[in-house]
Formats: sequence, C-alpha cells, structure tokens
Amino acid sequence: MEDILRPIYQERASQLNTLGVLLVEKKEKTTLTTDSFDVVLLIIVKEAENPVFIKHYTYDQKKAAMHVISEAQLEEWLLLGTNRKIFEWLHHARIIFDRNEYVAKLKTELEEFPFHGRKIKMGLEFAKLIRRYVDGKTLFENKQFLDAYNHVVHSLHHLARLAVIENGLHPELTVWRQIKQIEPEIYKLYEELVNSEETLEQRLELLFLASEFLIHSRTEMGSAHLIKVLSSKEYWMYNEMLNEEELRPYSVDLPVLLEYLIEKHVLEVVNVETKGQGVYHRCYRVNKKLS
Repeated sequence: MEDILRPIYQERASQLNTLGVLLVEKKEKTTLTTDSFDVVLLIIVKEAENPVFIKHYTYDQKKAAMHVISEAQLEEWLLLGTNRKIFEWLHHARIIFDRNEYVAKLKTELEEFPFHGRKIKMGLEFAKLIRRYVDGKTLFENKQFLDAYNHVVHSLHHLARLAVIENGLHPELTVWRQIKQIEPEIYKLYEELVNSEETLEQRLELLFLASEFLIHSRTEMGSAHLIKVLSSKEYWMYNEMLNEEELRPYSVDLPVLLEYLIEKHVLEVVNVETKGQGVYHRCYRVNKKLS
C-alpha cells in the first residue's frame, strides 16, 4: 500500500508548506486506531485554507485515508484532547518525511510532556469533570437516575484522564487499561457503577459519596492553571476571562468551575458598583488567603 501511496505523499512532501508526512498502519486484530482503514497517511502543513482536509482511497481490496491538517489544528487537538486518535497516530506512525525535524521534536515533546502543558490539560479535564459531576448530582437529586448515570460515567472518565495526566502520561483511547495500573481506586469505582447488583439509585448514591473525596483531593492540582492566570489581576469580570487567550479553552465549563471553586473557598466574589443603584458587577478573584 505504501508503494501505491508514494506518488501522493511525495507530491505533498515537495511543497514547502509541508512540515511532515507520517504513515499509520492498522494493527492486527484491531481497527480502532485507524478507523477501519488499512493505512492512514497523516500530512502536517504549516498553513491551510481548511484546517482539516481528508481523502479516501481504495487499492487491491484495501482502504487508505489521507488526512492533511494544519499546524494550528494539530496544536489545538493536542491541547484540548478533542481528537484522541492523534496521540496514537503520532506515537505509532512511521515518519516518511520530516522537514527540519519538526515531527521528531514534536514526538519528543509529547513523550516528555512539559509540566506547563500538563497543568493546562489538567485544568481543562478538571473543568469537564466538575461540569459532569455537578450536572449529574442535580439530575440525581431530581430522581432522573438514567440521565444522572450518563453524567456520572462521563465524570469518572474525566477523573481517570485527569489521573493519567497527573502521572505525566497522555490518556490513550484505552484509558481504563491505563487507569487500572495507575489509579486502581478510580477503576474500582467504575467497576462498581457498571457491575454492581444494587439498584441504580443506590449505586449512584454511593458513587457520589466516594467520588466527592477523589475530586476534592484534586481541586488544588486541577485548578492550578486557572488560579495562576487569575492571580495576575486584582479581580476579573466574567467576560474578561472569556476573552483571555489562556482561558478560552475552558469555554462552556467555566461558569460551573467558578461556582465550584467559590464553594470550596478557592475563589471569592467581588461586587463592583454599576451605574444602577443596588446593582453590582459580579467579579471574581483568587481567595487572598491562598495568595
């Protein structure tokens, strides 16, 4: 298959805009990594009109996919974790072309997982965890047990990913295999939720009690990135946070995270006068006892 694809990737490699060409081949007995394709050709470019461009090919009863992605899109995926396959592709791929060792340096950086990058990813994962946990608990209290169950499964998944990142690793597609070795306590919670013979209500009640401690114990670490950014000013209006480049990735999870951190006395509310009598701007600052 590589021989057949060579003219395609050689043409791309000859373009100055191309940073790297990688080849990911399907492993035996699994199609998870390559989305059922025999080969994925990953081409990273400096700039592109479309951040993602995909073509599919067939040859001799085999399938191949070509993904052309911009450097900016790749960096977004790596930061936000919104395309988890990209980590496996970069890890397992064979480098076909590498301009100025761009791909080699990228793979080294991913393996070393710099601490600053970990702090940001932990913050984003913690925000998603709090969103799912809070929404799940609200649904549980309203006796919407099936919907609560869905949120709890997701919250455990984010807790597992957070623990993996905390240990200096990137969460893989098979995150529960990782967490079984790294944090068996979280794995056991997941098993009890899924396999217990107790009623769904009883399972959820026990899980909320157990996971509350696990979440609380990670609050300082999970909020470290957010606190570092917010500490740069006396206080912040909400819209200022939305427009702060380092905080934009928190997106829709930010309001719930802020309220959780206020409840835990990590953040404080500051009321700033408006032109309207008795109406105040609700602003936020880091608890001065923590500074």
